[in-house]
Amino acid sequence: MESFDAGGEVRHWSAEVNGISLHVAEQGPAAGPAVLLLHGFPELWLSWRHQMAALAARGFRALAPDLRGYGDSSAPTDPAAYTVLHLVGDAVALLDHLRLPKVFVVGHDLGAQVAWHLCLLRPDRVRAVVVLGVPYFPRAPRPATELFAAFGDGFYITQYQEPGRAEKAFARYDVATVLKKFYSIELDSITAPPGVEIIDFLEASSSSPLPWMTDEELGQYAEKFQKSGFTGLLNYYRMMDTNWRLTAPWHGAKITVPAKFIAGKKDTGFESFGTKRYVESGGLKSNVPDLEVAIIEGHHYLQQEQAQRVNTEILSFLDKFSEN
Repeated sequence: MESFDAGGEVRHWSAEVNGISLHVAEQGPAAGPAVLLLHGFPELWLSWRHQMAALAARGFRALAPDLRGYGDSSAPTDPAAYTVLHLVGDAVALLDHLRLPKVFVVGHDLGAQVAWHLCLLRPDRVRAVVVLGVPYFPRAPRPATELFAAFGDGFYITQYQEPGRAEKAFARYDVATVLKKFYSIELDSITAPPGVEIIDFLEASSSSPLPWMTDEELGQYAEKFQKSGFTGLLNYYRMMDTNWRLTAPWHGAKITVPAKFIAGKKDTGFESFGTKRYVESGGLKSNVPDLEVAIIEGHHYLQQEQAQRVNTEILSFLDKFSEN
């Protein structure tokens, strides 16, 4: 993969941490305040290319790993290797490897879940957190699959639970088409009709390929997913019930780290499951007391679609801590 060269050269390296190899893309001065960037599904470090350049230009040290299961990082086949404790453990081990006692954290989508839980489990390692797309929800009274059962078998998370099912469905398309389908996701496409696989129900954008991604960039993503496959990514969803059991000791706990939540007005996840009401009614703030919220134009992949606005939101928040 070619380095994205803006605001300074992107450096690539790997570290053996927490029993796996993590590939990390880094940009900015090594002595600058560190910002750990955690991508979502189905993405890579490359999803942060615009933020890395902006952070580096402001003197921050941007660190964007491929999460386990993605890109050039290790992809264990066992679903049990993808619990939230493994994922938070990867982040903590990476900080230890770099001898960074405390960092800023930015997370999106599944990376948002990792960011929130890093704040929950190890607040001593986080200066402040910016989260895109997925707010912090307190631990539910029942496991996730029980809650999602109401949406039926066509619901995407339900379809992802059975090992091999989604992988088989994805394999009917070339990798670039699979990715394009996800990047074009709309609110009415997260639940397929009975008997239809979600990947078949999703429609790819008619643009070439998307207004916020070039053909070359899509090719870079496709090259990595062609090599790694999708099982590691799907295993995150297969551990939802296990995560529910593992996080029982933190039931009712609040996020005490200073936080900023950014969502797109047309984000599928923000518009569904009562998320918008939860955020706007103050439910999120009751669980994350030290909170700022920014609802901006855009869809789910905000850091790429609305890069300049997201950069402004992140930098204005981090600036508040620059002298701390």
